[in-house]
Amino acid sequence: MTKILALTGGVGGAKLALGLAQILPPEQLLFAVNTGDDFEHLGLHISPDIDSLTYALAQQNNTETGWGRAGESWNFIETLGSLGGEDWFRLGDKDLALHTVRSQMLGSGMSLTEATAHIAQHMGIQHTIAPMSDDPVRTIVHCDQGDLAFQHYFVRERCEPKVSGFSFSGIHQARLNPLLKSWLNDCDGVIICPSNPFVSVDPLLQLDGFGEALKNLPVVAVSPIVGGIAIKGPAAKMLQEMNMPATAVAVANHYQGLIDGFVVDAEDKKLIEQINVPTISTPSVMVTLQHRIDLAKACVDFLMTLRAP
Repeated sequence: MTKILALTGGVGGAKLALGLAQILPPEQLLFAVNTGDDFEHLGLHISPDIDSLTYALAQQNNTETGWGRAGESWNFIETLGSLGGEDWFRLGDKDLALHTVRSQMLGSGMSLTEATAHIAQHMGIQHTIAPMSDDPVRTIVHCDQGDLAFQHYFVRERCEPKVSGFSFSGIHQARLNPLLKSWLNDCDGVIICPSNPFVSVDPLLQLDGFGEALKNLPVVAVSPIVGGIAIKGPAAKMLQEMNMPATAVAVANHYQGLIDGFVVDAEDKKLIEQINVPTISTPSVMVTLQHRIDLAKACVDFLMTLRAP
């Protein structure tokens, strides 16, 4: 039985994750999710990347905003703003209920993994969503406004500051989620979803023991950059500000030494000769569910060709 680990964070990664979940049953697929974006806000523990994946797998993601939950209302946040409260992080009413349940569970002594499983079960999700660690890791953005917590940079400042690098507070103390450690023992390969390589994937790779474990497995990464543009989020802007070309080639180079295969969009087929690992091109802009499924099939098929005989 083939067992695959998918690394994901953010909306772009969650799109491919849904496609993978459509073609692989729970016993063959596990999701490792970035928690460096997590933060405490209004007394609640908020896990944006876990929630993006949860809503996507439950097919309850908000297609109008591109983030959050479908059928959302905004009474709480609008009232909060009218009272002079912090309303820069847009919490919808349904979303708020999820954060409240998670925070209560964590407050009672449950782990983030346990709280995530509880929520996933109640939303009808069968696949396992594994936070990368139950220990706190917080992404710090180094930029021309100093050091900013990730959500302050990403949401409050709307990604406008010029970035120079990133660090992950708590990463050296954080322990790899035991679910991931166990899965890696007999895993057949890894797919890195088209998530931001700097802030969605690097926190996972820097966890003690995780990156090393992946070196023993075939790893395929999907480029989040298509035609020089990040399909979702600030990845292209970050590349440029750190003096790297905003291309799929730069993403492949970032993963050098880790990946055994790379997937670029059909539009970037001409770049394949510049990438020093086996690379395929296929449509990767996922607008519909079928697009997600088609890309997932292409990634799995490619990964299987790279497995050691």
